[in-house]
Amino acid sequence: MNLVVDVGNTYVKFAVFNNADLIYKTAFKLKAFKFQYKKLKKEFPKLQKALIASVGHLTKEDVALIKNDITVVELTSQLNFPFINLYQTPKTLGVDRIALVVAAVNQFPNQNVLIIDAGTCITYDFITKENEYLGGAISPGLRLRYVSLNNLTANLPLLETENPKNIIGNSTETSIHSGVVNGVVKEIDGIIDQYIERYSDLTIILTGGDAIFLSNQLKNSIFANSNFLLDGLNFILEYNSK
Repeated sequence: MNLVVDVGNTYVKFAVFNNADLIYKTAFKLKAFKFQYKKLKKEFPKLQKALIASVGHLTKEDVALIKNDITVVELTSQLNFPFINLYQTPKTLGVDRIALVVAAVNQFPNQNVLIIDAGTCITYDFITKENEYLGGAISPGLRLRYVSLNNLTANLPLLETENPKNIIGNSTETSIHSGVVNGVVKEIDGIIDQYIERYSDLTIILTGGDAIFLSNQLKNSIFANSNFLLDGLNFILEYNSK
């Protein structure tokens, strides 16, 4: 059994895989790391190896806690990956984006794939059917836009994400919802359209925390998979354990 540890900007995720099958996952705040790991070990005592992917602030003590029990691979740009990386600054490419590309290579081989990860940020990553990763884009996610409107203005309130009922907001709150949500939806559809103009045979994956919320609002045909990142991390672990 494999353990995948995904440390994001807001939450830590544990995912347990039996070969390629995801059999367990949970998410929690970083301060609960030790408690959640000890709980996990009791439930899955046969864990053999782990991959840690951290864009957050996992401490050395937290990493050592796992290393004391099982073999650990830490995800960096120096590992082996099943694609040709043409990114001009490969060392700055986020480990989460690497994992998404690996998942695309594994699940959609020899296809042009655009992976859209709708989380704190919205990332766009593109790999060609020739197995060449070209790069993509990064923009603010839904929550970041709500928070920015509140933090960077004097009078706009901080709202929870809500699907607007009308394109025309008739109050400050409904105007914010319309601007944020419709802005994100139109951005994603617009970027997809630009890729389709270049690559008509395009497979589009939507993942991340806001994937379900956004999936029904997009006009383009997509595959929504909330576990796509975790699948990629598990494949990287297997790929670097041979």
